[in-house]
Amino acid sequence: MFTRWFSVPALAASLLLVGGAGLAQADGEKSKSKEVVSFGTLRATDRDTARAQAEAWLKEVGKTDAASQKAFADIWKGDRTVLDMVTDTLCLGDPRAKELLGEARDANRAAPTEVPSLVKDRKLPAFFRANLALAYAKALSNRRIYEEALEALDTVKAEQVVDPATFLFHKAVAEHSLMKAREASNTIMRLLDDVTDAPDRYKMVSALMVFDMMTWKDKDLGSIARKMDNIERRLDLSRGGPKTQKLQKEVIARLDELIKEKENQGQGQGQGNGGNCPNGGQPGSNPNNTTNPSSPQNDSYGGNGSGPGNVDPKKLKELAEVWGKLPEKDRAKAMAELTRDMPPRYREVIEKYFKKIAESGQ
Repeated sequence: MFTRWFSVPALAASLLLVGGAGLAQADGEKSKSKEVVSFGTLRATDRDTARAQAEAWLKEVGKTDAASQKAFADIWKGDRTVLDMVTDTLCLGDPRAKELLGEARDANRAAPTEVPSLVKDRKLPAFFRANLALAYAKALSNRRIYEEALEALDTVKAEQVVDPATFLFHKAVAEHSLMKAREASNTIMRLLDDVTDAPDRYKMVSALMVFDMMTWKDKDLGSIARKMDNIERRLDLSRGGPKTQKLQKEVIARLDELIKEKENQGQGQGQGNGGNCPNGGQPGSNPNNTTNPSSPQNDSYGGNGSGPGNVDPKKLKELAEVWGKLPEKDRAKAMAELTRDMPPRYREVIEKYFKKIAESGQ
């Protein structure tokens, strides 16, 4: 994995210390939050306390009949997580919560376009609203519906829920996926520093997210790939509206910039040596050239994916504009040439991006 001399928490914390400041600066200087963040003060509500809180709320909403009390007792017999049992209690006591969470978990239902008023209603009891918001956001996050998941979590605080670790983890996942590096790094920092009983799996994934964000650069191929991935995700959710179109325009605009940069570099090289190959050599004669082999690769993708990830932005832009009109055979050929020698991650993102363009008819 990483290294056996460091625990996951220690490694992730170290990464945040060396990389968190850079992530914040890369995202722009912003005013500090007025919220005072304490250390080591958050932990999951213990089972007995959570059960008492859930039972008190259930009685407050009038569910004191024998059938409801039996159903409540059955919910709390199992060995599931406290959050799951609290969530089931909320569904037992309020049919609106049951319907809302059922819709959020149903992969066949359309993604919501806004956070329901039930989640945002501050007149409702804090125990109900906060834990409902967390359960709702978790369900959306599992479906990669990150916008509304993050909005739902922003209506409450980690201190208000029975499982702060799950709250902060899914918040970080949403922020990371939406390319909010500064916010994600701050949330991960709080997960690692403030939550005393965060599961190792949360710490591990958080460390990986930090690793990933430390490689982020503005306007490079990786940033284009991330935007393509986000576009593909939104198209998956049938969100081909203005926001998705704006992202597509940003991708095309950045590709235009890369094309101009590449052309300017080519002109500079041509002026330096009269347009000849480096050192006067012939095309393909450079022994260090690994990105333009003299003979074609034999695999179906045109490369082994071990190259530096170079891609012709002009070809990428042209394909994006005409992809929906190309026959399947031409698409396969163009994709093989375009992704030659690209790392698997970039290749996968670009392939999925164009696939979604074809399916959406754009």
